[in-house]
Amino acid sequence: MPRFFKRLFKFPSMDFEMAIWEMMSLIIAPKAVFRSIYYHKQQQKTWHRPDPSFTYLLSLFLLLTSLAWGFAYADGAGRMLRIALVFVFGHFLLVSVGVATVAFFLVGRLLGPGVKGLPGRRRGLYNLPGGDGEGREELEFGYCWDVAIRAFVPIWVFLYVVQFLCMPLVGTDHWLSLLLSNTLYAIALNYYFTITFLGYNALPFLHHTELLLLPGAITTILWFASLFGLNLSRHLAPVLWAGARLRKDV
Repeated sequence: MPRFFKRLFKFPSMDFEMAIWEMMSLIIAPKAVFRSIYYHKQQQKTWHRPDPSFTYLLSLFLLLTSLAWGFAYADGAGRMLRIALVFVFGHFLLVSVGVATVAFFLVGRLLGPGVKGLPGRRRGLYNLPGGDGEGREELEFGYCWDVAIRAFVPIWVFLYVVQFLCMPLVGTDHWLSLLLSNTLYAIALNYYFTITFLGYNALPFLHHTELLLLPGAITTILWFASLFGLNLSRHLAPVLWAGARLRKDV
């Protein structure tokens, strides 16, 4: 992470083209993103990619999205500013730091080599040896950050962009609205857990990473249960988490 902060304001050295490619690939072919990270490891000897371009770009997209939500639902410029700050610094950066911190302390300890009582698995996304002869590898906090912010992309796409465009459809009291709304949340969360799994599954020194898919199964069960009357868009829309007053019901 120190290299990440050193490059925080060195914009000419940032690879925004790669960041855009990663964002598109995370929706279409997420496995390709972590294949490129593996090649980065071969060249730079670190799994972490200390390039802030992805963080900046997704923050910018969230800022633009917050303006759309603000124009549509916020009451006044002050509320719009609050939505923008909460979207970028609260929903994205703070949550990603929290997820990365939890993963840094738990994933390596619970899914690392030598954990007893868990089923075996192949070693890494590309079935590579776990660094034999190169010393013991450890999970980097920077890599946990990389995985966390990349896993946020489908959350942004489905819950901040698609949901906003579909609010006239998903924000009503009809059951079809409830179905569409809750399906959006299920897709977004399952994408999130899948990308998280792919990120850690790419590390050859971690084992049993398939356990990271368990929250996806729980999400599917909760999605089915929610179809009996809880419209998630009316209760969990991002603008509501920002604590803004609304001109009209969401």
